[in-house]
Amino acid sequence: MGAFFETIPTSLIKWILDQKMFWVSTAPLSGKGHVNVSPKGGQAFGVPDEKTFWYLDMTGSGNETISHLLEPGNGRVTILFNAFEGPPRILRLWGKGRVLESGSPEFDDIVQRENIEIIPGIRSVIVVDIHQVGTSCGYSVPLYDFKEFRTTLHDYFRRKEEKFLSGNEKESLERYWALKNAWSMDGLPGMQRGLKAGRLYAIKPVKKMVGPLAPKNGANFSLLRSGFYIEHFVIIVLALLLAIALATHPALQHQAQTRILKAVPGALPSSVRFRDW
Repeated sequence: MGAFFETIPTSLIKWILDQKMFWVSTAPLSGKGHVNVSPKGGQAFGVPDEKTFWYLDMTGSGNETISHLLEPGNGRVTILFNAFEGPPRILRLWGKGRVLESGSPEFDDIVQRENIEIIPGIRSVIVVDIHQVGTSCGYSVPLYDFKEFRTTLHDYFRRKEEKFLSGNEKESLERYWALKNAWSMDGLPGMQRGLKAGRLYAIKPVKKMVGPLAPKNGANFSLLRSGFYIEHFVIIVLALLLAIALATHPALQHQAQTRILKAVPGALPSSVRFRDW
């Protein structure tokens, strides 16, 4: 049966660390944005304590998680584990995520503290500050036999790094981040190093959505680095227009003047006369 906890039960920590994969789910604050779910394979993750979870974030063609976690006022994230062998179980970790980008002091600190192996293609470490843990039965999750981890991603970035170190500047990770990791599919800014490299090398990012609903990068959020949205701006403009219309309407002006005279007799000098409407 399902159960909820404020922290990770000690009895479940070893089970978490034994898993071969998990899922990460995030979403932008806007209801028009897209919910993202990313599968993560490998064992490059850890549980430093009962309220913290981290995982190694490898470079890929998308960066929805990073953009959602960096969005002001957001940071919501859910981690999902399934038992594919042994007794059935589903475990969720709810919390707020932090992006420790490669090259930052925070990144270097956690790499040293958690003894994280640095391999080609790492772009950040994602840390989840947990506020709720939930388990459920998982009775309908199929059983699978684990074969092996894929090495395709690691091999790709190892070759890319070798080309870059041999003198091919176009193979740099910064250029890749500028091309594919600087913006989310909803137009939210992503990797800071990717944004910086995009400006430095004048790299136009790839288009991640097609059709009439595809936003321009940053278009949906240019006004609103702190939760101020286009809808709010429209409401303010309409309210101002309504106030101006009411203030300048002749009938309403007459009513206002009449109320002033009735409320405060003799308030105006005798030389002041209102036009007879």
